[in-house]
Amino acid sequence: MGVQRLLAATMCVSALITPTLATIYWAGIDESGGEFAPGVLPGTFGVDYAFTNNSAVDIYVKESKVFLPSSNSIIENRIKLLTRDFVLSKVNLFRVAFLLERMCPLEYGLGSKFNETYFKYYKEAIDHITLTRGAYAILDPHNYMRYNDASEQPLSGSVIGNWSDPKAATTQQFGEFWGELASRFRHNEKVIFGLMNEPWGTNTSLVLKNDQAAIDHIRAAGCEQLILAPGNDWAGGHSWFDNGEDSNANVMWKLHDPIHNTAFDIHEYLDVDFSGSHVDCVSDPRIFLSNLTSWLEKHDFKAMITEFGGSNTTGCYDMLKVLVDYMEENPVYIGWSMWAAGT
Repeated sequence: MGVQRLLAATMCVSALITPTLATIYWAGIDESGGEFAPGVLPGTFGVDYAFTNNSAVDIYVKESKVFLPSSNSIIENRIKLLTRDFVLSKVNLFRVAFLLERMCPLEYGLGSKFNETYFKYYKEAIDHITLTRGAYAILDPHNYMRYNDASEQPLSGSVIGNWSDPKAATTQQFGEFWGELASRFRHNEKVIFGLMNEPWGTNTSLVLKNDQAAIDHIRAAGCEQLILAPGNDWAGGHSWFDNGEDSNANVMWKLHDPIHNTAFDIHEYLDVDFSGSHVDCVSDPRIFLSNLTSWLEKHDFKAMITEFGGSNTTGCYDMLKVLVDYMEENPVYIGWSMWAAGT
């Protein structure tokens, strides 16, 4: 999962946004490119990797005509949101991937010391989305809760916080990394902090520990923006109750944000094994997300589905529309971004 996903390249994202939006505050696309060529470090900007295509961003947000702003802010359940309604059928969200090993080179280690050249390119992309075009951007470390060897993602690298692996970065280092990165965007209200792409192959309690460390450091840095925290098992909504006592359902309710501005980061592909690697979309989200939806309601949490997609077929389009409608009909879902655009 995560490497051979079928892209609906010609599908119009805005066609999925309907006039019945009530609880969906963000809708957009994933920008894949900053994590490209993970075996080439540091890599060359514009050759091995890039973050966004500014011209494409401009088209998506329709020349900045994204928001009808209001002056108020609200707290809805556990999520503080800016009350800005976007003009219907406009995109207002971009999830922009980057690679931890480029942001924090191995000679530095994971933490608060960055490759400033890489960060400069990344910030330029985020600033264009947020400051120039007035949309929102999710910062996305596309690392599967791993650091130190991205060459064969998602299979390579040491799990962050795995004390039994002497090569692994620590939970404390992960927190320090997020404290530093968040502080650099502290005054940009349109930046959303996506803590990690698709943790897998570790204990859910460790994912919780790492998420909590990141939240604590972000808030200690004085940043109040929305945080998106993943669960384990590829962040799948359909698998939220899998793995018994180590399930996301049994563990992740313990997550705490002192200002109650954290939502869960969910990924949900619609093919037979939820991987996004098959042509047919056969997994009805109304069935496979029902347990997660009830869990979110029970524990007073919100969620954003930041990856979903399907092949460019009529069947997949219809099923994708079912998913978007399902999110609109259930107030625990506050936004979505679709896989994927690229550079």
